[in-house]
Amino acid sequence: MIVDIRTYDIVPRKMKTYLSLFEEYALPVLREYIGEPLGYFVVEHGPLNQVVHMWGYESLGDLEQKRQAREADPRWDEYLSKSEGLVAGQNNKLCRPTDWSSVK
Repeated sequence: MIVDIRTYDIVPRKMKTYLSLFEEYALPVLREYIGEPLGYFVVEHGPLNQVVHMWGYESLGDLEQKRQAREADPRWDEYLSKSEGLVAGQNNKLCRPTDWSSVK
């Protein structure tokens, strides 16, 4: 399994708007092509105005295939257009779980 861990820096005072747009426009598309997230979080302590989400894939090939399918859906472009200017930065990590991880 590959876990894509993404951290988005949201423009201050725009978190509510970002989360609302994500839930309405992005989440249905992501659920259709990628599945349920392993986790989706808002940072409470530490660097503020951040969301962290994790998505699981069987392999790098699976990740690429699912992203290509998502990118081909016009609803994804609609989400990107509506959320433009709300994300100030992002960080991405691809991780593999250990043998003893509860996430397999």
